[in-house]
Amino acid sequence: MSTARRRAPARSGAPVRSRALRTASRRYPVVAVVAAAAAVLGLIGIHDPGPAGPGQAAAAVRRIEQSPPPPLFPDAEVRAWSARLAEQRRAADALYARWRAGHGTVRDDPAFVRWAANHVPDPPSAAERAAGLGQARRLARTRTAAGRAAAAWLAAHGEQDIWRLYLDDQRELLPRAEGEAARDRLDAALQLAGTIGVRLAGHYRQPYPFVLDPALRPDPAATRDTGCACAYPAAPAVRSSAAVAVLTALAPRRAAEYRWMQVQVVHARLYTADHLTGDLLAGVLLGSLVGDYIRAADSAGKSRA
Repeated sequence: MSTARRRAPARSGAPVRSRALRTASRRYPVVAVVAAAAAVLGLIGIHDPGPAGPGQAAAAVRRIEQSPPPPLFPDAEVRAWSARLAEQRRAADALYARWRAGHGTVRDDPAFVRWAANHVPDPPSAAERAAGLGQARRLARTRTAAGRAAAAWLAAHGEQDIWRLYLDDQRELLPRAEGEAARDRLDAALQLAGTIGVRLAGHYRQPYPFVLDPALRPDPAATRDTGCACAYPAAPAVRSSAAVAVLTALAPRRAAEYRWMQVQVVHARLYTADHLTGDLLAGVLLGSLVGDYIRAADSAGKSRA
């Protein structure tokens, strides 16, 4: 087992332990400038990573090694999210208990997709979305170059890459068969989360905040996303929350680190006006439900997906 492997990014300011990331960190000023420029130019749009496949983990590792994280959002700025995300996780746990009571732990993906889609709450009312849009406007007035850089990095890597890197780190401590099974669970969670999220987004057809108010993203590149009214539930929140559920079951002692990164991913999408708070909370609920389903699935069960 190699001891010279990379480690997933920890909280801002923490030392980077990977040789590859230490080398890449010498280019940090350039990386930060590029990330900030991407945010300014509106390159933080919807990211659809597609289905899992061979080499996904290695590719994710390479991408992060080539673009190590800038300082992410300070804890004081994102602290309010923690309690709200915990509430959504508890709601997801309760929903999963209902599914399990009626279906057990053998995977039946087609049935679960239909069931989960029917149990995610409807989007907030027009009045609630208007209030959320006001929050997005207030937050937009506080944006900084550092915040844009953090948001750009989280948009690029927060849906899949960072979670595959965390898993790659954990697999170093597991026998090969267990590590491969853990990788398969993460792949399944990310893919199933994406499937249900896309289904619901197409059903609800909720526009992005920057479409409702173009001043929130006053750049030509933002118009590329105006044709997709698929803000609810927020895909980054769905996938990152599914990943956190799977990874936490694998390494409970690292739960706080995973949830801290989840908060970062969620906040970034509000920061850039890609989603409203209601979009993001619904995504956390759905993703956590998917993660519960995948991590508890009977290993002997067969998916009919």
